[in-house]
Amino acid sequence: MKKWMMFVLILCVFGAFGNAFAVEQLRIANEGEYPPFNSINPKGQLEGFDIDIAKAICKVMKVKPVFVVQDWNGIIPGLLAKKYDCIISSMSITEERKKQVDFTDPYYQVPARFVTKNNSGLKISSEGLKGKRVGVQRATTYANYLEGVYGGVVEIVYYDNIESQNMDLASSRLDAVLGQAYLMGKWLATPEGKGFVFVGDPVTDVKYIGYGAGIAVRKEDQKLRERINAALHQIIADGTHKKIASKYFSFNLLEYK
Repeated sequence: MKKWMMFVLILCVFGAFGNAFAVEQLRIANEGEYPPFNSINPKGQLEGFDIDIAKAICKVMKVKPVFVVQDWNGIIPGLLAKKYDCIISSMSITEERKKQVDFTDPYYQVPARFVTKNNSGLKISSEGLKGKRVGVQRATTYANYLEGVYGGVVEIVYYDNIESQNMDLASSRLDAVLGQAYLMGKWLATPEGKGFVFVGDPVTDVKYIGYGAGIAVRKEDQKLRERINAALHQIIADGTHKKIASKYFSFNLLEYK
């Protein structure tokens, strides 16, 4: 009997240690095609601003980040199907998306801008864009804006990524493109973007562009959303967010206009 009791005690002790050393995981979806916010390096690993922010949040939460690469078109369906626990992939918070998922507070915000050939004379208005071919990345807030505001006016050409849309703009297959202001500004500074300029005012209509980029979770996972939000607030308050952002940007992402 004593030997049996000792055996049970040993099992309980090891079980306790096992639970103590078990690390909670947070499965995080990311597109990996939106540098410098997220991309896949030559080693096949995700990197970029989104990834560093995700790791910092997980450090505060004391959980292990497990990243899942997911194409943009299927990223919300994948969350709803429980392939991962949250999305940290520069997803704009919009009323339309909030019908399917819930979001944390924004962890950055950047408006959209139109880009066209210098001296094209293009005006950003229904009359000025009438009959023009405008490129945009599919399934984005920018596509929603074009469809909602200029859908009956312009010919919208959809792309899987901004590199393809910019290539077609440079090759004169498009009259203009609409994309995130920071990324389009980076492209304008490259040899391929020479001779192209921003046109029109920054697009900030929250109906389409949203309220900034947030972290998406399933609607039933409110406790997880609260934990992530608390960790996000902490890394903003203690300067970690600013330190990470300074690796990639020369401005405050939380106040970019």
